Amino acid sequence: MQEHEKLFKQYLEKKGLKLTSPRRFILEAAFNLHEHFNAEELYVSIKAITSGISLATVYRTIPLLMEAGLVQHAVRSDGRERYEHIYGHPKHIHWLCRKCGALTETDLSTLSPAIEVQAKGMQFCAEEIELSIRGLCWKCKSIDNENQIDER
Repeated sequence: MQEHEKLFKQYLEKKGLKLTSPRRFILEAAFNLHEHFNAEELYVSIKAITSGISLATVYRTIPLLMEAGLVQHAVRSDGRERYEHIYGHPKHIHWLCRKCGALTETDLSTLSPAIEVQAKGMQFCAEEIELSIRGLCWKCKSIDNENQIDER
């Protein structure tokens, strides 16, 4: 049993729940996806393996994975919530292009000291940090600049 599965099982037991076969499939599918995913994409990856799990079960299991600290909400894009598995991964910043939807990640460690200083000054105990920045990626920005030059 892999470490993330052990942690999920322990979490579920504390809540009086069991690590059922569908929950195990959903957990493994989430950890086999190495990019951000929405519930429907997760469901499609599971459906390729087994037909015994419904989309509703996926939607009900994602919050359990989040509460267990294994998956986090990453961003909302294209009108859908996107998630990522985080166990064993460093905290990072999400940079989302509002035009093309490109999603880039960078390490949060460079900003962490400033955030900790700010929190300490406010006597705030930060337990979780999610940082998403929306704007234009370099490609879309250069296209916008070209369009502005052409309009002149």
